[in-house]
Parts: sequence; structure tokens; C-alpha cells
Amino acid sequence: MSSDGRVVVAGVGMTNFGKFLDRGLKSLSVEAVSGALADAGLEPGDVQLAVVGNAVAGLITGQECIRGQVVLRESGIGGIPIFNVENACASASSAFHLAWQQVVTGQVDVALALGVEKLTHPDKRLSLTAFNAAIDVELLAQVKEALESSSRQASEKAADGSSGPGEGGGSRSLFMDVYSAAVRVHMDRYGTTQEQMAKVAVKSHKFGALNPRAQYRDEVTLEEVLASREVSYPLTLLMCSPIGDGAAAAVIVSDAYARARGLRGPRVAASVVRSGNLPGSEDESSETRAGLAAYEMSGIGPDELDVAEVHDATAPAEILAYEDLGLCPRGEGGKLVDQGETDLGGRIPVNTSGGLCSKGHPVGATGLAQIAEITWQLRGECGARQVEGARIGLTQNGGGFLGNDAAAQAVHILVG
Repeated sequence: MSSDGRVVVAGVGMTNFGKFLDRGLKSLSVEAVSGALADAGLEPGDVQLAVVGNAVAGLITGQECIRGQVVLRESGIGGIPIFNVENACASASSAFHLAWQQVVTGQVDVALALGVEKLTHPDKRLSLTAFNAAIDVELLAQVKEALESSSRQASEKAADGSSGPGEGGGSRSLFMDVYSAAVRVHMDRYGTTQEQMAKVAVKSHKFGALNPRAQYRDEVTLEEVLASREVSYPLTLLMCSPIGDGAAAAVIVSDAYARARGLRGPRVAASVVRSGNLPGSEDESSETRAGLAAYEMSGIGPDELDVAEVHDATAPAEILAYEDLGLCPRGEGGKLVDQGETDLGGRIPVNTSGGLCSKGHPVGATGLAQIAEITWQLRGECGARQVEGARIGLTQNGGGFLGNDAAAQAVHILVG
């Protein structure tokens, strides 16, 4: 086997995202894997290596250690190298990155990346508590104390008062408080408004209504977003991603294999994974560092992107991503929303899938769902949400929390 450094996404597959109490990891995985193989025109026996991303199955279902081997066996895939990846919300994109590494270095010609998550459970508290594992558990009490202090200060400044941090097992995930604290800093520093955040949610739900695989398929108004229940100021319920289940997969092949088999698909121009900063570091965030590395690897700048899928676990996180990824200058993410630049017909449509807020966020599957959306966009297969002439797309998928940075961050650039 040899490699010329060119890797092709030959096929993608994805389940609907939603709350499926009657489905397990195996059922979801089989649907996504069979869809990806059929899309590529390949058989299970053609796969030479597989990497499976999952974040919290051990906490929700009790399945540990051999998750990938268990779920892929149901798809007729076994005997080959199978690796399990757990990297918080970036698990699926990390799985894609590792599969890409094996193909780009010539170790194999055909690799499968799968991301799957089962988050719903009859006991919702169990689902929400699972997110605590994406923070340094030895520092969890300190994190909660810091968030409590931040929220208390915000309450004193807000006329209507803001809710305090969640317990990561109560009515919301602790990560909603992590996001709200970061967003309040941005509001104070740059004047970003709650209305601009609500506009992101309106856009996301508009796209979600056009995506048959999205968990939420109803459009919402600006007034409805602002009036929905407060989660953690300035976040309201319709600005937050939901709990859900789902799976997504991609088959990636060497360019030589693609030519030999007559396969087509977008090329992986960049695949980058970075981790959070060390304590006391003054470096840029992991998101910015991953984005810069992806631009350098691909030779493509942010001004050349046609479409992007970013990690909007909350609507304002999308605004922060605009800035971290260089889609606009620091502090001007809100203006990008006001100007409609990230909507369909704008300069750089973002989260045409509906994003995490509307498409859903089964955490271990999200990164590959982003890859699937960009692949469909570059193939011109997205129907009413299609970005006209899309040729270059980016995905950004972050996970976990360490200090003031994401613990894991992945950025990919695909070229059609």
C-alpha cells in the first residue's frame, strides 16, 4: 500500500437524531454504517480498519472497553483492527482523524469512522450527570464554585436575576453554565447581545426544519427564543442543544483506491486535533490553534470557505466560533449574525444542518454528523438548505472543559 497524501470521503451515513428509548448502540450503529457503505458502493468486507467514537456509553449503558467491536459485529465487520476512541464531544471527529491518519500514511486503503451515542435514559438525571465526566472530576467542586461566583455576579447586574449553575444532574448539564460564563465575558468585553444569540438559534431552527434527520424540525421566531425558559443567563432553552441519540459514519479511502474502484467524494484537505492549554498558558484557545493548523495544512484560508459546521452546543458558541476560526475579527461575531452573513445566501453559511441546537447533539456522534453534512453540501445534495456552488467546507468539533479551554478540539477541511 502507498499514499500520495490524498484521502477521499467515499461515503457517509447518518441516522435521524432524536430520543429513541427503544433503540440501542447496535441498532443506531448498523443504520449509520450500512448507509455509509451503501453510499460508497462498498461492502463490509472491503473495510480494512475501523475507529469508533463514543463518549458516555459506559455511564449510560454500562458498555465499556470493547464498544466498537460490539457494535460493528452487528454490521458484519470484524477480524480487522478496531480502535475505540473516547474524547468527550469530539469523539467522532477524533475517530475520523485517526482513521484518516491510517489512510494518509498508507497503512490501509479503506477505513471506517463511526460515531455513536445513546444519551437518553428513563432517568434523565443519569444522562445529565454523565457530562460531569468531561471535566477534571478532582476539580469539579472548584469548577462549580467558580461558576456559582460568576453567576452570582451576573445576577447582581441583571434586572431580572439569572439562575445559578446547575448540578450537572439536575435540570440541566453543567456545561450550560460553562458556556454562559464564557458568553457573559464576551458580552461585557465586546457588547454582544442576547438578541444576536437568539438570531443564531432562529437560523439554526430554520435550517433544522429543512433537514429530515434533525431532532427539532420546527422554525422558531426571535420572540419565542427570547421568551423561552431561562437556563443560565443569557442562555434560554431554545439556545441550547438537546439530549438525544444517534450515529454517523464515514468511509474514507486512498485516492489510488478511489480511482481504481471509480469512487468519488470530497478530498480531506486538513485533519487536525488539538488539546486544551496547560495551566497559566497565554496561548490562543484550542479552537483557534486547531483552525490555524488546518488552514496551514490545507493551504486554504477562512475567506475561501463556502460552508461550515461548528460546535454550537449553545447558540452563542457559534458566535465565538466565528471569531476563533477567523471568519470575522475578534468581537465582531454578533455583527456577522446581524448582517446575515452566516445564513443561506450569505458570505459563509454556518450550520446548514441545523447545528447542535436543532439537528441535535448525541455527543459521540456529532463530529461525523458534521462531516456528513459538509460531504452532502459539497456534492450538492442538500435540497432547500443547499449552499449554491459549495466547494470548500469546514467542520469544528470541541469537547470537554479544562481551565478556560476545551479539552479536545478537532477541525477538518474538505474540498469537493
